[in-house]
Amino acid sequence: HIESYAEETLAVMDAVGSERATIMAGYDAGPMAMLLAATKPERVSALVLANTSARALFADDYPIGLDPDATDQMITMIAETWGTDQQVAMFMPSRAEDPRFLAWFARLQRMTISPGQAAAYLRAMIDVDVRSVLPSIHVPSLVLHREQLPIVPLAQAEYLAEHIPDARLVVVPGRDAPFIWEHPDIVLDAIEEFLTGIGTAARSERVVATVLYTDIVNSTGRAEELGDRRWQELLDVHDDLAATTVSAHEGTMVKHTGDGFMATFERPGMAIQAATDFRSRVQDLGIAVRTGLHTGEVELRGDDVGGLAVHLASRVMDQAGPGEILVSRTVKDLVVGSDTGFEDRGLHTMKGFEGDWQLYSVTVGGTL
Repeated sequence: HIESYAEETLAVMDAVGSERATIMAGYDAGPMAMLLAATKPERVSALVLANTSARALFADDYPIGLDPDATDQMITMIAETWGTDQQVAMFMPSRAEDPRFLAWFARLQRMTISPGQAAAYLRAMIDVDVRSVLPSIHVPSLVLHREQLPIVPLAQAEYLAEHIPDARLVVVPGRDAPFIWEHPDIVLDAIEEFLTGIGTAARSERVVATVLYTDIVNSTGRAEELGDRRWQELLDVHDDLAATTVSAHEGTMVKHTGDGFMATFERPGMAIQAATDFRSRVQDLGIAVRTGLHTGEVELRGDDVGGLAVHLASRVMDQAGPGEILVSRTVKDLVVGSDTGFEDRGLHTMKGFEGDWQLYSVTVGGTL
């Protein structure tokens, strides 16, 4: 059936008049794309493989494969929970506390196929093995893979990069299976550079800024407690307070992140003031937020920003407790001489970053 999968792809290309195209394929579609690139190189200009593998299951000559019994149990679990929100925590953990997303995801599955059909399809695809065609792929190839994806181990992506001639591997931090929510800018930058040959740094304006990230603590619990309507009303007030607070402290609101927001500031001192002010305002609403700040070079991309400093600020926020404002040592050092107090929170390992990072909790008048 994998051959018919490739034939269908060519039929779609023919229907829209595409003689040659870059093929991006993930998960079960990956083997089809590898076969297509190997057998029809005149139709494939480049290949982007996302969170996929040439073979999924263990074999004597493929020790990085998944255990067949464990895989069968996983497929059974998927079928049993199909059409509910229980799979979100496994495949999209960054969205597991968003009640609106949970409801949408469950409805999406119910509208596609039945639980039995899902299990049958997965059991058919899990036996695919296209390792033999990898050396015959001679189109430019990019392998994108989520660093901590449980369903497709990173070692299987490394295998692709090693066996497809001149393939490039880009490892994306995080655990989400889709690339949409966790660090999508890393993925977009990698694809754009791969296809154009021009790095993001050469196209974007880079400036030093302090990045502020916030997130509501236990948003799922509050949403269940209040109900959808009241929770949405509370989120609307939260968003309005965020916008006015950022503006009042000379910052730029970059985006809302569902249950939080991200903003940038030219001066770290103003970012800290905005964080403490916002914390006080939402406390009056019965909301606790965790906040993270880091100062570094960011890339300006229209109304958005990207770069390692953005990702690090998000990681700092992840380490914060309820009501806590954590900053990197860079931020602390830049406001030396101000009346801001800090409490050492020790060294922390940041997912996707090498080494240990010193973090500090902002104190006001000697207390949190």
